[in-house]
Amino acid sequence: MSEKTQWNGHLEKIDDYRWRIPKSYKTGMRVDGVIYASEEMVKAIRSDKAAEQVANVAFLPGIVKYSLAMPDIHWGYGFCIGGVAATDIDTGGVISPGGVGFDINCGVRLVKTNLKEEDVRPKLKDLVYGLYNNVPAGVGSKGDIKISPQEERKLLVEGAAWVVKKGYGRQEDLDYTEERGAIKGADPDAVSDRAYERGKNQSGTLGSGNHFMEVQVIDEVYDKEAAAVFGLAAGAVTLMIHSGSRGLGYQVCDDYARGMIATLSKFGINVPDRQLACAPVNSEEGKRYLGAMRCAANYAWANRQCLMHLARGVFEKVFGMGPKDLGMDLIYDVAHNIAKIEKHSEGGKERTLCVHRKGATRAFPPGHPDLPPRYKKTGQPVIIPGDMGRNSYLLAGTEKAKETFYSTCHGAGRLMSRSAAIKAGMGRSIKAELEKKGIVVMSTGRETLAEEMPEAYKDVNEVVNVVHNAGISRKVARMRPLGVIKG
Repeated sequence: MSEKTQWNGHLEKIDDYRWRIPKSYKTGMRVDGVIYASEEMVKAIRSDKAAEQVANVAFLPGIVKYSLAMPDIHWGYGFCIGGVAATDIDTGGVISPGGVGFDINCGVRLVKTNLKEEDVRPKLKDLVYGLYNNVPAGVGSKGDIKISPQEERKLLVEGAAWVVKKGYGRQEDLDYTEERGAIKGADPDAVSDRAYERGKNQSGTLGSGNHFMEVQVIDEVYDKEAAAVFGLAAGAVTLMIHSGSRGLGYQVCDDYARGMIATLSKFGINVPDRQLACAPVNSEEGKRYLGAMRCAANYAWANRQCLMHLARGVFEKVFGMGPKDLGMDLIYDVAHNIAKIEKHSEGGKERTLCVHRKGATRAFPPGHPDLPPRYKKTGQPVIIPGDMGRNSYLLAGTEKAKETFYSTCHGAGRLMSRSAAIKAGMGRSIKAELEKKGIVVMSTGRETLAEEMPEAYKDVNEVVNVVHNAGISRKVARMRPLGVIKG
């Protein structure tokens, strides 16, 4: 399937922020497709085949309610990026590696500080250079945090808790990490030797492409009460970390996406795209993928924990302050490439669903039992990174997000392919352009900055306005970048 081809399929307007692909569009669709977008975004959505992927996902056995896409939708492997689909396990619901993606548990964590912009601005270059020099970044980068093969198996089961035990963080960090940093049911035996090989030296490394560490300042607060619970106020400096499961997660996806093609005929599953290869969640094949995927997810949580630990050390050194004075507490860490087994009330009864969120963020409402006590009143913190020249957001989950299985967008969403962005950046210095805006940037290569230039992405402000106005998450605060390191 080409990502370049214009999509001219049938799209019905439901309301100002939702569009339907009726299941009559393609024979074999079990449910409608629903895309969250504004009128202005529809033209961009039609510019690739992502909407066709929304229709294709509707073929999955056991799919419940809708095949969904968030406003940061763009073309991906099997599922579009921005895709959400829930399957009912008790009625033969399937799990698809393409519904999780290659960077399993790519996700974001947001860290508060007691610093203000005026504290940081005089030392901003020192801070960015310090982060760049102390946090390994880029393709194949290797970290200072070394682990043996035996320890790696423990890390895949224990996740962030394993690295905290080793001294890379604080116990309370786990309280504000999704799944407390380790999803249960990880099976190290389901991970291939090749995946182990690719992951063994990459703990505590940032990765390449759109992965980043960003020093930000809060420039707008929309919900002062919720912001106060999160420990945030206008003018405060925050740190955002965006990374995933590195080579290990990629290999897990590659192994199972290829291997599951054979299971389609075994279980009599008919999908229009082999990239939607899948297996019933309760089958041996489904259980093995889930076990391996959870290992990669735990690896990613451990990785982001290590990255935060390294960053805290740099802040302490640059500002000559201890941890208590710096106040670098974790607000939250949330995944946006994962499949989770969750209970949802659907069709008048509670059902056990496998919720695929690929480029989509969990957004649990106030009072949800899985939230830490501190966030019971506010709802789950939802962290939405933008591009490195505009803004990022902190949102909160809502009860209305029930209609999306408590899911929302995950970022801005690409407008240009990486090759198109590199071409558009020829003859330009993206670094100099950003420095004119007061944003200090360091990266492992010139091409990385071109790939990640602001215009390669949708405007995150528009994306967030859609999910806010649709009611599936609500705005709490907006951050703008001060300094960025890119892989």
